[in-house]
Amino acid sequence: MKNKIGLIIAIAALCVSVACVIVCCVVLSGNTKPAKGDEDLQYVLYLGTNDKDTNKPVYAPEDAKEVLKDILISHMGGYTIQEASGGWIGDDGTEYQEYTLVIYLSDTDANAVHALCDELIKKFNQSSVLIQMNKTTTEFYSGAN
Repeated sequence: MKNKIGLIIAIAALCVSVACVIVCCVVLSGNTKPAKGDEDLQYVLYLGTNDKDTNKPVYAPEDAKEVLKDILISHMGGYTIQEASGGWIGDDGTEYQEYTLVIYLSDTDANAVHALCDELIKKFNQSSVLIQMNKTTTEFYSGAN
């Protein structure tokens, strides 16, 4: 009986040791990005282009896209942008409209997104940038082998 308990404890200890080695190898190799098909986060940012103080456009729509493209390239190395229209009722009852740029980001993290938004808030004189984080799976598909 003692030999069976000892054997079970030894096998359990071996399993825990193997799991620890695998985790350490992944962390030390820096391979912390999700594998193909693993769950990760997609960040969707909504950037209004009206000045927060005057409610007038900071840039013409085409200029706003160009400024945004340059910022996204410098922070993220790439981008996907979609154009949208935003609207709301202000505290004074006035209806406001603004040209809005929607940015889709994958393969990044919250710190990088926040650093990007810090620059966008300054450059476009915004009160905030709306950030949605959606659980998704991401795969950079390169074709059949």
